[in-house]
Amino acid sequence: MNNPQDLIESAKRAIQIETQAVAQLADRIDASFVKACDLILACKGRVVVTGMGKSGHIGSKIAATLASTGTPAFFVHPGEASHGDLGMITSQDVVLAISNSGSTAEIITIIPLIKRMGAPLISMTGAPQSVLAREANVNLDVGVETEACPLGLAPTSSTTVTLVMGDALAVALLEAKGFSAEDFAFSHPGGRLGRRLLLKVGDVMHKGERIPMVTEGTLMRDALLEMSRKGLGMTTIVDSQGFLKGLFTDGDLRRSLDRGIDIHRVTIDELMTRKCRTVHQDMLAAEALNIMEEAKINGLVVTDVDERVIGALNTHDLLRAGVI
Repeated sequence: MNNPQDLIESAKRAIQIETQAVAQLADRIDASFVKACDLILACKGRVVVTGMGKSGHIGSKIAATLASTGTPAFFVHPGEASHGDLGMITSQDVVLAISNSGSTAEIITIIPLIKRMGAPLISMTGAPQSVLAREANVNLDVGVETEACPLGLAPTSSTTVTLVMGDALAVALLEAKGFSAEDFAFSHPGGRLGRRLLLKVGDVMHKGERIPMVTEGTLMRDALLEMSRKGLGMTTIVDSQGFLKGLFTDGDLRRSLDRGIDIHRVTIDELMTRKCRTVHQDMLAAEALNIMEEAKINGLVVTDVDERVIGALNTHDLLRAGVI
């Protein structure tokens, strides 16, 4: 049976080795890194990432990160490239080849073809004097002193450092292009961030007959029936032309009952909140959520530029839409 303390020590040692390797990477962000960025920024096509084995797995992630942060990219397996997939690469693209040794046979085989078509070549290697590094337009040094694997065989520190270099490249390009959170959301419409940044109030609000609404002079009992029918915990109060005059909520109801109000005789005008928070349909749903949280309210009225009521929403609507 393994000693639990030995397992813990092994894990801590691996983390320490990889942490040190990543820290040393910062000193290699130099003119070569800038040149790699310039090549990609000038690219009229896409970044084609390639690598074998573990480097290939890291390359797939780097390609995905680039693509999701404003730099069109995809991964091509170097073995498949020699059997037809090289046709996916054009002279307008930039090739990012990853090989810790810099001598991976499948990559070396396709280098002449890449250079012949005129596509710039960026390499990520742990061997700056290797064939791949020498043939590339620019090499990014991702070498490590020690692998976290005690046998020195399994790629561990080297793959981590390569992944971090890829992230550094993606972030530098992102900022150089002025890529925004909203741009990111358009690449991730199915994710929570996408929903928060793309959904507008108009997309989630209750419209038309679903809006809780009564006119001025309505008895409180009838206003309560409207609230019950529409199920938003509130009702808007409007004049004959639909202009907002006030709001009445479940909270207002509790306070009114505490005062002994006769709901069969009093009109809603006497109890409504006249100055209530409103939003516009083009506002981001996430902004509406912030307003609710700051004001400690559960619902909002949506009005047009003339202050006519065109919608209503509450926190449950935002929850269902995935904004919360």
